[in-house]
Amino acid sequence: MRLSLATRIFLGYAVVLVTFGAVSLFSVTEMHRNQVEFRLVSEGYLHLTQDASAIETFHKNRERDTNRLRDERNVDTRRQLIRLTRLYFPGLMAEKIKAGQQTAKKVMEFAPENEKEFVAEVARKFDELSVKYAEYELLSESAFTLLEQNNPDWTAAEARLDRLQAQENTIGVNLRLLHGSLETRISERVARAQERERVTGAAIIVLPVLAIAVGLIATALSARSLRPVRTLIEGASRIGRGDYSAKIGLKGDDEISLLGREFDAMARSLQEREALLKQKQAELLLAERLAAVGRVAAQIAHEVRNPLSSIGLNVELLQDQIEAAKFASPEEGREAVALLKAISHEVDRLTEVTEEHLRLARLPSPSLQPEDVHALLDRVLAFSGEELARAKIEVKREPGADKLSAMVDEGQLRQVVLNLIRNAREAMRGGGTLTLRTGVVNGSVEISVGDTGPGIDPETRAKVFDPFFSTKASGTGLGLSLSRQIVQAHHGSLDVVSEPGQGATFVIRLPRA
Repeated sequence: MRLSLATRIFLGYAVVLVTFGAVSLFSVTEMHRNQVEFRLVSEGYLHLTQDASAIETFHKNRERDTNRLRDERNVDTRRQLIRLTRLYFPGLMAEKIKAGQQTAKKVMEFAPENEKEFVAEVARKFDELSVKYAEYELLSESAFTLLEQNNPDWTAAEARLDRLQAQENTIGVNLRLLHGSLETRISERVARAQERERVTGAAIIVLPVLAIAVGLIATALSARSLRPVRTLIEGASRIGRGDYSAKIGLKGDDEISLLGREFDAMARSLQEREALLKQKQAELLLAERLAAVGRVAAQIAHEVRNPLSSIGLNVELLQDQIEAAKFASPEEGREAVALLKAISHEVDRLTEVTEEHLRLARLPSPSLQPEDVHALLDRVLAFSGEELARAKIEVKREPGADKLSAMVDEGQLRQVVLNLIRNAREAMRGGGTLTLRTGVVNGSVEISVGDTGPGIDPETRAKVFDPFFSTKASGTGLGLSLSRQIVQAHHGSLDVVSEPGQGATFVIRLPRA
C-alpha cells in the first residue's frame, strides 16, 4: 500500500522522536545515576571520612596527652595540662562527633535505597562513639582528680591511667574501623561509577549516530514545515520598521510558531515601553519645570529674606517708640500698637514662607543612622503634646513591635512627622483622634499618621504632594512636597490613603536598620 505524504512525514518524525527519545532517556537516566553516585561520594562519604579523620586525629592527640600525664611528675604542669584538657577536649570532641552524626543524617536523606543500610550503620557507629566518649570522660575525670593532688597515690593513678588508656585503645580501634570502612566504600563506589561510565560512553556514541541517520531521512520530509518562515520574516521586517501593531499570528506548537508568538509579545512590549517612555519624558519635563520654578523661588526668597529682617527689626523699634509716645486718647495708642503687631505677624509669616522655599531648594543630603522609631515619635509627641491638647485631639499609639529601628536622619524625619501631625491637627478643627501606628511590612519600617478629619477626595489626593498645591487659604503648598522629598532621600516612600468623610492616613516606609 502506498503511504500518503502526511503518513510518511508522521512516521518519519515518529521514528526520529522515538530514537532521540530513547537516546535522551538513556542519557538522562545515566546522568542521574552518575549524579547520585557522585553526590553520594562527594557530599556524603568524603565528608563522613573527613569527620572520622578529624575525630581520629583529635583522639590521637588525646592519647599523647594521656601518656604525657603519666610521665609528668611536676604537679603544676600536670594541673595545667589537666586544665587545658578539661577546657578544650570535651567540647571540641563532642562538636566533632555531632558534626559526624549530622553529616550521616544528611547523607541518609539523599542516599539510594541500597546504601541506606550502610549509612545507618555509620550513623550507629557515631552514636556509639558518643556513648564511649561519655564513659571515657568519666574515667579521665577520675584520673585527673587523683593526679591534681600534690602527692598522688601513683599506684592508684597508674591503675586509673591504665583503664583510661584501655578505653582510648578501644575507641581508637573503632575509629580506625570506621575510617577504613568509609574508604573501602568510597573505592567501591568510584570503581562502579567508572565501569558504568565506560558502558555509557560506548552507548552514547552508537545511539546518536543511529538517531542522526534517521533524522537525515526525515529532514527531506520536513521541508514544507518551514513555509511559515516567510511569514515570520515579513512580520519581523514590519516590526523593524516601527510598525509595532503588526501581528504575525502564527499558529501551532513548533518552534517557528512559538517564535512568531514571541515576536507578537515583543511588539506589544515595545508598544507599552514606548508609551511608558512618553510618560517618563512628560514627568521629566514637569520635574525640570518644577526645578526651574524652585530655583527662581529660592532666588526670590533669598532676595526677600534680608529686607524682611530689616522690616521686622524696624517694626519692633517703632513699636517700642509708639508704646512710649503719647496719643490724644488711649484708643489711638492701642490701635497703632495693634497695626504694628499685625505688620510684625505678616512679616513673620512671609519669613516662614521664604524659609520653606529655601528648604525645598536646598534640602541637604540626609545623614543616615540607626534610630529608634518609637523614641523619635515619643519626642515629637512630647514637643507637640500641648498643641494637640489645646486642639482637643486625643493621641492613640499602636506600636507593632517592642523595638523598631530605621536608617534615618533624626532631624529630617522629625520634621516630616511633625509636619504630618500638624496637618492632621488642622484637618480636625473640632477635635478628634490622632493615630500613630508603627510596624514592619515587607521588610520595611512603616509609620502611619492617621486622623479622623473630613478625608481627601480623589482629585485632591492625586495632587496633594505637588509643590505649591494647598487647600489651605494661608498654606504655601510646600509642606507635603518637602516631606516626600525628604523620605525619598532616605530611600523610602510617603503615600496617603483616604476616602471622603473617613479621615486620612499618611504612610511613611523606610529601610529597616
